[in-house]
Amino acid sequence: MSGADNDTAVCVLGAGTMGRGIAYACAVSGATVHLRDVESSQLDAAESYLDRTLESGVERGILEESAAEAARERVTTTTDLAAAAAGADVAIEAVPEELELKTSVLGDAETHLPDDAVVASNTSSLPLTSIAAGLDDPERVVGLHFFNPVHAMDLVEVVLAEQTSEAVRELAEAFVADIDKTAVTVTDAPGFATSRLGAVQGVEAIRMLETGVADPRDIDRGMELGYSHPVGPIELTDIVGLDVRLDILEHLREELGERFAPPALLRRKVRAGKLGKKTGEGFYVWEDGEIVGVSDGVGGDR
Repeated sequence: MSGADNDTAVCVLGAGTMGRGIAYACAVSGATVHLRDVESSQLDAAESYLDRTLESGVERGILEESAAEAARERVTTTTDLAAAAAGADVAIEAVPEELELKTSVLGDAETHLPDDAVVASNTSSLPLTSIAAGLDDPERVVGLHFFNPVHAMDLVEVVLAEQTSEAVRELAEAFVADIDKTAVTVTDAPGFATSRLGAVQGVEAIRMLETGVADPRDIDRGMELGYSHPVGPIELTDIVGLDVRLDILEHLREELGERFAPPALLRRKVRAGKLGKKTGEGFYVWEDGEIVGVSDGVGGDR
């Protein structure tokens, strides 16, 4: 179901890049959303994002103005966890990729959620079975791995922990359909399916930059035109965040071996605080959400 027919109540925990994107997707589909963060400044930024993205949707003819206004009214922001969780059908955490943090956030939410609510993590690579083990009712835990930018990406990876019940699997897959996304369902393995495949491509592209194989723009253009990828692997790393990519590679290296070892170039960028689009510079230089150049030391001088 979609639009006004979707009466799902969703609690999104974390109002950063992914959390605000998830809130947008749910609200546009007709769901009621309570977006919670511990920082008021994050909530203010999320509200600005929602306003801009909905306005852009109207300007591009994707949304009717009335639908955009209705979607905006369906999102409430708060720092109050109990208020956000009360009455939710689905709770989705979207906090940084730290196992203890994610487990803690979901554990705190669990005390306020209805007994039949689905408890979901947006983790892109952490062991979901470990997250579920830290909760009182692990059978209702499932992964809902959204992709950035959420408003433009149709895919959601449904990840099954060892403890996930069949009923929760069905509810999770139905929820993804309700918010007008497409689900692929995978078991809990290192990197799941998409992060593991994406990491392989991303890490090799960065190694190519290190060894001077090609300019980043040519690497990206080659994948876009040659393999019909909507975004090349270097630009995607900037969008995802170089720090996020580094964390994923560190985890996959520990679990699967040296083929996932992070390149030195990636480490240098992260140490310098050049984390990609969100900081204005990664492998590319960004202004107002658009690429305006290539960062020093990663190409462009051939």
